[in-house]
Amino acid sequence: MPLDLAKTGIAPGLIHWFDSIGSTMHEAARLAHAGAPSGTIAGADEQTSGQGRLGHSWHSEKEAGLYVSFVLRIPVAASDLPVVTLALGLAAVDAITKTAGVVCDLRWPNDVLIGGKKCCGILTQLHGRAIVAGIGINVNHTGFPDKISRLATSLRLAGGGGELSREVLLGHLAVAVGGFANILVKDGKEAIFRLFENASSYVRGRRVIVDDSIVGTTAGLDGNGFLVLKKDDGGETLILAGGVRPLEDG
Repeated sequence: MPLDLAKTGIAPGLIHWFDSIGSTMHEAARLAHAGAPSGTIAGADEQTSGQGRLGHSWHSEKEAGLYVSFVLRIPVAASDLPVVTLALGLAAVDAITKTAGVVCDLRWPNDVLIGGKKCCGILTQLHGRAIVAGIGINVNHTGFPDKISRLATSLRLAGGGGELSREVLLGHLAVAVGGFANILVKDGKEAIFRLFENASSYVRGRRVIVDDSIVGTTAGLDGNGFLVLKKDDGGETLILAGGVRPLEDG
């Protein structure tokens, strides 16, 4: 069913909703440049050109997922954009847990997993003085295309129950995004690092392979939120971007 904005508990003026759109990121960027206030949301029941990280597409089945982008105006440096991504991952986990009651894991830098499969992705971009943050959550999908079925799941599939309310999830997400943004601003990025490390099995002590080429054991986050990898030769390298996967899946 189409999403019912009245059931989200969010002020109507903050939500710009579409039946179908190319990308909520593009619409949120337009709104940001037009002066939209912090907390403004662009969302749609369907994306035809959903954006993922590093140019990947996001599978956006109509009325099955939550496809939204937030305009955020918070006093952080442009160099702290990776930390904002981590904070939004924490917000997504909080909202998902409250809505679906499932246990989530965070895979650095921008994936939310359930049972090792991705249910949510996050993309952050800087547009002038505003941050545009896209969050896509697989909610009521009952299946996925063959090429991603081994890697993806939905809250409905993971929970083993019936259809979940996207309206309730969006309400929880809006509150959580504001809450974790506030933690970042008030308590600093170190607070986000601690929370992220506690919520993620990937940040420390995990054998991983990065971009199918770099193998090592994760050794925490550096002061900018990038992943520290201890290589098998004893040296360390900093992972600034790239696909991090458990070594057993490599």
